[in-house]
Amino acid sequence: MAQPDRPSGRGLHPIPSPVKRLAVAHGVPVFQPPALKHASDIDRVRSLQPDALVVAAYGLLLPPALLEAGRYGALNVHASLLPRWRGAAPVQRAILAGDAATGVSIMQMDAGLDTGPVLRQVAIAITDDDDAGTLGGRLADLGAGLMADVLADLAAGRAHAQAQPDAGATYARKVDKREARLDWTRPARELARAVRAFRPAPGAVAALDGEPLKIWRARVVERSMAPGELAPDFTVGCGEHALQILELQRAGGKRLPAADFLRGYPLRPGARLT
Repeated sequence: MAQPDRPSGRGLHPIPSPVKRLAVAHGVPVFQPPALKHASDIDRVRSLQPDALVVAAYGLLLPPALLEAGRYGALNVHASLLPRWRGAAPVQRAILAGDAATGVSIMQMDAGLDTGPVLRQVAIAITDDDDAGTLGGRLADLGAGLMADVLADLAAGRAHAQAQPDAGATYARKVDKREARLDWTRPARELARAVRAFRPAPGAVAALDGEPLKIWRARVVERSMAPGELAPDFTVGCGEHALQILELQRAGGKRLPAADFLRGYPLRPGARLT
């Protein structure tokens, strides 16, 4: 079961999800209901008499009738150490918050949003070089192996779920593109984390002389400058310290190292980022 194909790219042609592409490549039938609201869709899943329903980044809550459809119920692989960062964007929120570690949780799904009892958790460190893409990839690899282990444990009667504690619960709301606009009154360390959290999508955004720029890579420097003030080496003043832009992109252009960008678009005196 996968989400319906979504329009994507310049031509907005329907593009299948990675799950569907993998399933089709291996000759596995794919069921793509637009929503799990019709009894016929639920009955179709239940008719398969599954051992378990395995959910990974599906984007829809399973109705109660499906939670118990499998012998071992419905299992979700979630990219955080629950109960921290329940919700749609746990990878981005962990980076934005400056968390030192995150991980993968395999949980037994219930009617709530990522609130079910946890069968297994494994933690990993978040490095200074991690972005949402690299961290998400490491967590996906970890989660796939962990889910296979949990399914084997369930079949052997070795798995024991533990209820999530109430303490430490946080919500990882979906990323809004408006969040990606950098606010230069914020501390440079927060903005550096935002650049990493919004890479590869939607990309952190600023504006130079009214023209939008995507900021792809940056580092904190201990320099005192007014918020938005630009130095010749493309260092930008922040509310605390400064942010040196290392890689950026004009609308419709290529991603460029800052030095290459400045050779083609030298900064005018008094230029500022907004």
